[in-house]
Amino acid sequence: MLVSKLVLFDGVCNLCNSSIQFIIKHDRAAKFKFAPLQSPLAAQHLADLKVGNTPISSIIYIENDAVYQKSTAALKIAKHLDGAWPLLYAFMIVPKFIRDRVYDFIAKNRYKWFGKTEACWIPTPELRARFLATA
Repeated sequence: MLVSKLVLFDGVCNLCNSSIQFIIKHDRAAKFKFAPLQSPLAAQHLADLKVGNTPISSIIYIENDAVYQKSTAALKIAKHLDGAWPLLYAFMIVPKFIRDRVYDFIAKNRYKWFGKTEACWIPTPELRARFLATA
């Protein structure tokens, strides 16, 4: 079962969990579904789409069977959020290698700067249906 707008994220990263909560807050139409990269469901989705080994340090956005990673994933997600956030999509004009270099720098330091949890974030019962690994 593939989902049209699926965000795969590092489930133990505080920055990543905060980012998912940010997306939820700015996605009133509930277009996005979520799953931690550490989940068997994420592994199955990536296998179904023939995506090779994906580092946990990369956010992955799957939209209609197209797979996006790192800065491209973040910008594609922003494009669908409520408010002024879609304006960030203009950063797609910045060459990918530059955007991803900034992304990689933040990803490399995310545990040091934002911390890490021992287990994946547990959504509230109201949000549970949006998390495929817990549904």
